[in-house]
Amino acid sequence: MQKLKKGDNVMILSGKDKGKIGSILNFLNSDYVFIQGINSAKKHQKPNPANGDEGGIVNKEAPIHISNIAIYNFSLKKSDRVGFKINVDKSKVRIYKSTGEVIES
Repeated sequence: MQKLKKGDNVMILSGKDKGKIGSILNFLNSDYVFIQGINSAKKHQKPNPANGDEGGIVNKEAPIHISNIAIYNFSLKKSDRVGFKINVDKSKVRIYKSTGEVIES
């Protein structure tokens, strides 16, 4: 079981977008993630008439290393760490380390 999953709300801990909050769009590999609206870069794109793509300057999300993000705890309004706990029905769930609440995903 992974500590972070697609759709989790995370806070940026370092870099140009430090302190911003966004949700995970997808994973590049086990070390890099794409976050919605965070670390956007301008890309100069050529037009492709075969696909109907227009040319111009496009904003795209760039990947961020997983060490620079932490899950966001809305009840405390700050970043938190992820832990694991076994429920009474023998299922493994993710919890916030500071409060012990189960992370809904």
